[in-house]
Amino acid sequence: MERKDELTLLGKTTEYRQDYAPEVLEAFVNKHPENDYWVRFNCPEFTSLCPITGQPDFAEIRISYLPDRKMVESKSLKLYLFSFRNHGDFHEDCVNIIMKDLIRLMDPKYIEVTGLFTPRGGISIYPYCNYGRPGTKYEELAEYRMRQHDL
Repeated sequence: MERKDELTLLGKTTEYRQDYAPEVLEAFVNKHPENDYWVRFNCPEFTSLCPITGQPDFAEIRISYLPDRKMVESKSLKLYLFSFRNHGDFHEDCVNIIMKDLIRLMDPKYIEVTGLFTPRGGISIYPYCNYGRPGTKYEELAEYRMRQHDL
C-alpha cells in the first residue's frame, strides 16, 4: 500500500495539460535499488510543435534508465509527454528537456532518451542524449554508450 499513498493520478479522471507540464511527473519508491536493471518506455505517438513554423512534429520517444531509489510512474510520464503536444521546441531540445526533467524527478543511476522524429522536408532527425551519475561506473557507461551510439 506504500505506493498508493505516493501516487495521485492512478484511478482518477485524466486531465490532459495543454502545454509543457513537468509538474505532472510522479515517482514512487524502487523496491530493488541494490539491483541494476533496465526500465524502458516507448512512446510511439509523441507530438510537439516546430518553434519557428508552428507545424506539428511527430516522433517515437524511447526512454531507458537504471533506477536508484525512485522510479517514474507510467501514467504521469504519459501525461507529461502528452503535454509537449502544443509546446514549441526543436527536436534536440525536446529529448534533452525530457531527460533533465526525469533526472530531477528520480536521480537515476543512468538514463538515455532518443527521439525518432518523422521526416520533415525529406530529412529525419534522431537526437540522442544520456546521463550517468558522476563519479560512478554509470558515468563510464554514459561515455561508452555515447561513443558506441548508432541507430
